[in-house]
Amino acid sequence: MAYVVFIGSVLRRQERGGSGLDFRQFRRRAAILMNHDAFAFIVLCLVTRNTWDLPFSGTVAIAAGALLVIVGLGMKFWAARTLGIGAYFWHNFFEPEEAIGPVSTGPYRFISSPMYTVGYLQTYGLALILRSFPGFIASVFSQAAILTFYLLVEKPHFKRLHGSS
Repeated sequence: MAYVVFIGSVLRRQERGGSGLDFRQFRRRAAILMNHDAFAFIVLCLVTRNTWDLPFSGTVAIAAGALLVIVGLGMKFWAARTLGIGAYFWHNFFEPEEAIGPVSTGPYRFISSPMYTVGYLQTYGLALILRSFPGFIASVFSQAAILTFYLLVEKPHFKRLHGSS
């Protein structure tokens, strides 16, 4: 939650006249929060493993979970590579004149927000592999939080920069 709240509040302040951070400072802090968020999620799943009674074998859970992890991480990396590192860290909030317009290559040919949708499958996959019910709940919560951020902060900013595209 700290990750989404920090990112959202700094980007909102940046758009309204300045957050007091330059892009490099923001990117460094955002990366630290992203990494801590991922670490905390992994620890949660490990500590609460075997708390999810599933109607299929552990082998099926591991295979299905591994597939979700591969697809989710693959989508995340593909989308990040398509956009570039600056866009991955919301550079357009700090340098709006350098913002790239709507992207229709890579995964964006198929999905308007691949990082926040399919790109979250790895969290569900890890929860499934470890059969962590709290991990599953955390996955749902995290994805809902980032989609809320997208709808309230990122999408309106993009529309202001590029029109209704």
